Amino acid sequence: MLPAVFIGHGSPENALQDNEYTRNWKKLARALPKPEAILCISAHWLKEGTAVTGIEKPATIHDFYGFGDELYKIRYDANGSPEMADKIKNIVKTVRVGIDLEWGLDHGAWSVLANMYPKADVPVVQLSLDYYLPPEKLYAIGKELKPLREIGVLIIGSGNLVHNLTRMDPDSGPYSWATEFDSFVKKNLDKRNDKALITYMEQNTATLAHPSNEHYIPLLHVLGASIGEKPQFFNEDIFAGSVGMRCAVFGLDRPL
Repeated sequence: MLPAVFIGHGSPENALQDNEYTRNWKKLARALPKPEAILCISAHWLKEGTAVTGIEKPATIHDFYGFGDELYKIRYDANGSPEMADKIKNIVKTVRVGIDLEWGLDHGAWSVLANMYPKADVPVVQLSLDYYLPPEKLYAIGKELKPLREIGVLIIGSGNLVHNLTRMDPDSGPYSWATEFDSFVKKNLDKRNDKALITYMEQNTATLAHPSNEHYIPLLHVLGASIGEKPQFFNEDIFAGSVGMRCAVFGLDRPL
């Protein structure tokens, strides 16, 4: 059974860079059997309702602005998988899942996968985030996705466990509230106290760590898809004061 993974993806520029984050993403890929397919749940596909990409050749979406030209030239030409999309549509019962033929791969997916699987030789589908679903429902969707791991699907949730762009400062160390929230997440992942992680908004630092929730909630799908499994952590630092890069892999049967 393939692991389930949460990736702190940070800047889309990581697609071009050789740094500690990208080297560890590559290391993770080398530690895994080659997947039959990848299901990515990215912070950057938000919509009302839940959908899965069903297109044969998903486009590379450059869903950002203000970066250098080189970044906009990147194309991650992995195939999609209409068959996998149909399977996901059928196994998820918590909500109705639609098949989307317009969305491609956003940078929450391709900036990571370009490092993990640079040949783009594994089919990739994305599952949208329904911003209006309560956390308990997102966790329940993750539970229904877990059987995909048994047929060779790598489930990746891509976001950031601390994400406050308005407070970013490239010259700053981690803010105290960012460290506090990241520590809360790590402690409860270690304990597999999923209830605490589902009700994360009860933490005093939650609204600073997540002024909006899209970068946190991919974790809830991953938790549901890995119930009872302890994490291995990597990329545990906080970038520019307020962007948590922590990654966690569940179900990997040897040290990373």
